[in-house]
Amino acid sequence: MTIQITHTRREGTLIDGTSRSDGSAKILKLRQYGRTLRQPFRWSRNLDCWYLPHSRDHAAYTPSLELLAQRLRDAGLDTTLTVDNTDRRTFAEAEQDREDRAEARADRFAGYADNAARNSQAAWKSAHEISGRFEFGQPILRGHHSEPRALRDRARMDTSMRKSISEGDRAQHWADRQKAAANYEQFRTNPGRTLRRLDKLRADLRAVEKWQRGESAKGYSRNPADPELPIRHEELTEEIAHWEQVINDAEAKGFKVWSKVDFTRGDFALYRGTWYEVLRVNPKSVTIRHIFNSTGRTVVRATDDGYDGWTSTAPYDDVSGRKSAAEMQQPSQVEATEHQQEAAEHSPWVSAALAAAA
Repeated sequence: MTIQITHTRREGTLIDGTSRSDGSAKILKLRQYGRTLRQPFRWSRNLDCWYLPHSRDHAAYTPSLELLAQRLRDAGLDTTLTVDNTDRRTFAEAEQDREDRAEARADRFAGYADNAARNSQAAWKSAHEISGRFEFGQPILRGHHSEPRALRDRARMDTSMRKSISEGDRAQHWADRQKAAANYEQFRTNPGRTLRRLDKLRADLRAVEKWQRGESAKGYSRNPADPELPIRHEELTEEIAHWEQVINDAEAKGFKVWSKVDFTRGDFALYRGTWYEVLRVNPKSVTIRHIFNSTGRTVVRATDDGYDGWTSTAPYDDVSGRKSAAEMQQPSQVEATEHQQEAAEHSPWVSAALAAAA
């Protein structure tokens, strides 16, 4: 039987045609594949074939696949290699698939957590029932006919309590993973994180466009005729459009995208729950007193300098509010900052809405 190594952006790198006795598993499990040359292939019961983790939606690293194909051939196995980097999903399709998978994981982990919690409770109940024999401090009577049973009960009680603790730990583990999976979409679409992601994607797109024009970018050049460049350009354009729509939706719900035009020197910026007086306005951030000055304070002014002129920068994508110097001088406004700080600690959306309404 011929072993088929195939790669597409849509499906990733898959290997069909192997069997348990052909010796291919030993080769596939080597941690020497992928772009990092440190990844092993894994077996998927759902796909019923081997696959390379994290290879979907990426171009194939051909040298790694050619190395694998040659190793299989050297082992006496007939092997073919097919790479088609043009077959791909749209970014919207890929992102929806990731969200669906996260939701399915959340449901699955919730089931695991429930089962572990029930097992923990059952084990605790069993130990509690056994301990009823010893609740008044009844000792084990050595040499008495009750000694064997008492020793067995003590061992069973110990085993049940250990199982209860172990299952309780498992329940907490799966509950934490369920929470992480359930929060996947919220994590991905967090406005501040999305703005930072957009900056990187736009920089990547500019680099691709330079390479297509035959110019150098990111410290090196690429062949303008490289067939990967048009594909990458299309991918980046789709992804940027997707995340820009996420920001538009967030703005419609009250999120404010701050920029250089919103601040002047002397204004106050709400940064990670503390109001800082703006020392300088930069293209992508504002300069503030060093964050060490914020310990125990809700407002840090320019005169609050306990670190010999040290400063920090607050990126606009991490700023969640603005007030003028005049507004900060009003007692009611200063008191309001404490409430806004509490809101910012619980939800950046709430703090954004408060700042927009002010």
